[in-house]
Amino acid sequence: MNAACDMHVHTKHSADSTAELEAYCARAIETGVRALCFTDHVDHNPNDDGLGFYDPDAFFEDFSLVKEKYQKQLTLLCGMEFAEPHLYREQLAVYSKLPYDFILGSVHFWYRDMFPSLMVRAGVSAEQCYEHYWDTILDAVKAGGFDALAHIDFPKRYYGSLSIDEKKLQAICIEMARKNICMEINTSSLRKGLEEPMPGKEILSIYKSCGGKFVTVGSDAHHPGELAAGNAQAQELIDHFGFEEVIFTQRNIQCRQ
Repeated sequence: MNAACDMHVHTKHSADSTAELEAYCARAIETGVRALCFTDHVDHNPNDDGLGFYDPDAFFEDFSLVKEKYQKQLTLLCGMEFAEPHLYREQLAVYSKLPYDFILGSVHFWYRDMFPSLMVRAGVSAEQCYEHYWDTILDAVKAGGFDALAHIDFPKRYYGSLSIDEKKLQAICIEMARKNICMEINTSSLRKGLEEPMPGKEILSIYKSCGGKFVTVGSDAHHPGELAAGNAQAQELIDHFGFEEVIFTQRNIQCRQ
C-alpha cells in the first residue's frame, strides 16, 4: 500500500490549534507519511471563535520555510478550510487568488446559526439538525469555489448518530460531480469514539451511485500526534468502493502514484 497522504491538517494558524508546521513535518518523516496539506481554518461567521484569526501572510511565510527545508523528503501542500462558502462568496473569491494548492469547503454553522455542540446542549433533535444541515450542504456545493467537501456528515461527530435523506444526498452528490468537488473521507470521528469515518459506507454508496470517483483523505489533525490517524480505515473504504484517492497541487487534481 502507498504511504499515507493527509489532506486535512491544522496548525497554529487555526484558532483551535497551537501546532507548529515543522512538528508535523517531523512526524510525517517519523511515521512514513508521504504528503500532507496544511488546511487552516478561514472563518467569517461572527459566532465562530476563529473569526479574524487567520493571517494568510503569516501562514505563507511559515509554509515557505518548511517547504524549502523538507522539499526533498516530503510533498508539502498549502491549503485552507473555508467555512460556509455559500455565505461568504466574495471573501472566498479573494482568498482563491492566493497560491493555494487545495481548498476544502465546510459547514460548521447552520440551524439558528449554531455550532452542532451548541445544538446538542440546546436540545435540538438530531432529525431537526440534519433536516436543515442537508439543505445547507446543498447550498454550499451549489455555490462551489472549493475542491473537496469536508466531513459531509459533520453532525455525526456530535450527535453520535446519522440521519440520512437519500434524495437530498443524491442532489448533493450530483451537484458535487457537476462542480468537480471531491468527497473527503475525514477520520476525526474515529478519534471521537465513532466506529466509522465521515462519511461511512452508507453515504459513500450514494456518492458512488451518483458518479463519484475521487476522494481525499484527511485526519483533521490539530496536533502532530493525530497526523494520518485512521488512515487505514479510510483505505479500507476506498478499496471497498473502488474510489481513486487524490491530492491537489495548484488547485488541480492529481491521482496518487
